Amino acid sequence: MRVRRLKAIAVKEVLQIWRDPRSLMIALLLPFTLMFLFGYGVNLDLKHIPICTFDRESSQQSQDLFKHFQASLYFSVALNVKTYPEMTAAIDRGDCRVGIVVPPDFSQRLNDAGTASVQAILDGTDDNTANIAWGYASAVVSSYSNDIAVSAIDRQGRTLQQIQPLVVQSRVWFNEDLVSRNFIIPGMIAVIMALVGAQLTSLTISREWERGTMELLVSTPVTSGEVMFGKLIPYMVIGWIDAAFCLMIAALWFEVPLRGTIATLFLTTTLYLVVVLSIGYLLSVLIRSQVGASQIAMVATLMPAMLLSGYVFPIDQMPRFIQDVTYLIFSRYYVTIVKAIFLKGSNIIELVTPVLFLVVYALTVVVLAGRAFRKRLA
Repeated sequence: MRVRRLKAIAVKEVLQIWRDPRSLMIALLLPFTLMFLFGYGVNLDLKHIPICTFDRESSQQSQDLFKHFQASLYFSVALNVKTYPEMTAAIDRGDCRVGIVVPPDFSQRLNDAGTASVQAILDGTDDNTANIAWGYASAVVSSYSNDIAVSAIDRQGRTLQQIQPLVVQSRVWFNEDLVSRNFIIPGMIAVIMALVGAQLTSLTISREWERGTMELLVSTPVTSGEVMFGKLIPYMVIGWIDAAFCLMIAALWFEVPLRGTIATLFLTTTLYLVVVLSIGYLLSVLIRSQVGASQIAMVATLMPAMLLSGYVFPIDQMPRFIQDVTYLIFSRYYVTIVKAIFLKGSNIIELVTPVLFLVVYALTVVVLAGRAFRKRLA
């Protein structure tokens, strides 16, 4: 492999990128656009869920319960209704997602038996939101119940320790505030790099075929390996630049904590880019149409990275067969790595397992891509 010929191929590819507005748009604009769209658009934190209340008793205790909901960060009382049909209409219109109904004997049951029931009506068209809202509502009612219990204990002259000898104290590690953005954005970098990298390199060889320059390339003395590495080097530099800006946006703009080292992040990102760029190059060799190669590259990288990498959906909650399939998804390993570097501050030794899987994947794809390209026109 001659450095001079490698450099010539690399310079030729840089000129191709510069003269191709589509490649420039993908390389420069797409990462930043996706970063901000995903950063602000994908948010699993539910706050200020609109609720409507139906107080069938209108007592001091029922109003205290509603004040607990109003004081919660997760709920916002949007409407007070007087009848069930009004509540049904409000939920149908989307004015509220949860309806809280206090029965007419709420205070009496609470004073006589120490327990009372409250009805919660949930809009189940979005089951995920409904489940989360149910958990939040249960927590608010539980908090109100604890306040009532503490007041009863004080009136009886006993201490809380006599009633509750066991207390559970929870502590959250790595994402202390449980902000979904902190684990979504690092994984989003993997999705963006997979899409952009594969999209760019999927045009390399197919562009030569469509423009009729493959004959000239075949007639030159460069080897197949020099063609592959010469064409991939400029895209590796572009990948580094895009990754650096995405990481800066994540850490500085969205304020995701970066607890690991830049060296570990650079090394693993480079390894990931080798996989992504080689996949795009392999598709470009196999598919001689730029449009076809670009579309296949999107399907082969974006969809698995979005759905099967653990970026949003936990892998351990998937069916067993799908969990086994995820071991074939290269982005799974980088998502694991980048999340651990950002949130846990893991070093390369602690990440040896996913790094080794990524190394094996990179070697496999590079060998396949190198063997796929042959200097012939047939």
